[in-house]
Amino acid sequence: MNFVAMDFETANGRGSSACSLALALVENNQITDTFYTLINPLQDFNYRNIAIHHIRPADVEKAPTFDQIWPHIQDLFTLDNIVAAHNANFDIRVLRQTLAMFNLQAPSYYAIDTVWTSRKLYPEMPNHKLNTVASLLKIPLHHHHHALDDTIACAEILIKTAAQFGEEPIKKMTKIIS
Repeated sequence: MNFVAMDFETANGRGSSACSLALALVENNQITDTFYTLINPLQDFNYRNIAIHHIRPADVEKAPTFDQIWPHIQDLFTLDNIVAAHNANFDIRVLRQTLAMFNLQAPSYYAIDTVWTSRKLYPEMPNHKLNTVASLLKIPLHHHHHALDDTIACAEILIKTAAQFGEEPIKKMTKIIS
């Protein structure tokens, strides 16, 4: 299975406040490349968000803004790719609102949510949080809420799920984002 996994962390409760992003490129059920960056959100940080991901304003002071990052990754967000995320509605909202903040056009692409796939295919799990699903599928997740570790865990969840249940049930759970 080929797809791109993504995860954002935000500076505050607004979707346009992306402060880190990670992507993992999966080809033939193998992670072949990863990308991680801090992002200067040009917004204030909320102490609650800092407590979750431990990214502070000083960490992103000299980081690129999202409009500087987008040209390097936008080709991954097409109808030729499936973009996976755990709790995809959050990450899709962050991508859309961050693009809108910079007056950049939102792309059309296929998305799949590993929360939803795990609920459908592993209903016996006590919950479907990323750390729970990763643990029960024996996938390492060393730094939960670090975008790169979360992205890699999401990718591995989808790889293991596809290996166990086949790619067709997974592909039926994708939706077009436009």
